[in-house]
Amino acid sequence: MKNYFVPAFLLLTTASFAQRVNQDSLVNESKKTEVWQPVPKPVTPGATASEAPSDAIVLFNGTNLDSWVKESDNKAPGWKLDGDGAMTVVKGSGNLKTKQAFGNCQLHIEWREPSAIAGSSQSRGNSGIFFMGKYELQVLDSYNNPTYVNGQAGSIYKQHIPLVNASRKPGEWQSYDVIFTAPSFDAAGKVLSPARITVLHNGVLVQNNVAIKGSTQWIGQPSYEKHGDKEPIVLQDHGKDGGNPMSYRNIWVRELN
Repeated sequence: MKNYFVPAFLLLTTASFAQRVNQDSLVNESKKTEVWQPVPKPVTPGATASEAPSDAIVLFNGTNLDSWVKESDNKAPGWKLDGDGAMTVVKGSGNLKTKQAFGNCQLHIEWREPSAIAGSSQSRGNSGIFFMGKYELQVLDSYNNPTYVNGQAGSIYKQHIPLVNASRKPGEWQSYDVIFTAPSFDAAGKVLSPARITVLHNGVLVQNNVAIKGSTQWIGQPSYEKHGDKEPIVLQDHGKDGGNPMSYRNIWVRELN
């Protein structure tokens, strides 16, 4: 029997070729699961967490109240502009609502209760943010301030308790970053999908994509009533309890498809 000698360089070449073929096969398989369209549009983020990204609608930047009207009669808002870039509730002046209506959205908003503590529980630094004018994210001084837990800061009022209490001390600026999904209804008004909300309070997750049970109620159970696909955002004047002048600043929203 003859012995055949195969040069080492041929063995190496054959191995390299097989390795390349195998690698090409893997690349081709990988390409089958690559998606190239549609290309996400570029968005320039803000320089800070407070600054609006390039595709945001700025609702308040400290200079004017042009994006807002009084909720009850659509007249000019009665809240005051402060020198520090904030707007502050004037007791009894009424709620504000946005001139523009929104459905699915991302909202950034900063708020502050007075540093001088007055009242307790719900009578201490109270306001609220109503998505679509109906679904309330509670704003409250909840720093060392016992109250019912489904009514403290970060709660979906009377519906969902916040996961944690991330409140800062009275007088310090706080922030909410919110992802809100609007409810959908059929032609007869039946709820096809409830509203949902995710909330970060001062950068801390306090509501994790929870289903909203219906319009906010102070007394009684929440329920849904068919409304438009887009409705205004409302900021509450809660002057009837304590009258603490709550302040807001750096409000911007991104509409989500």
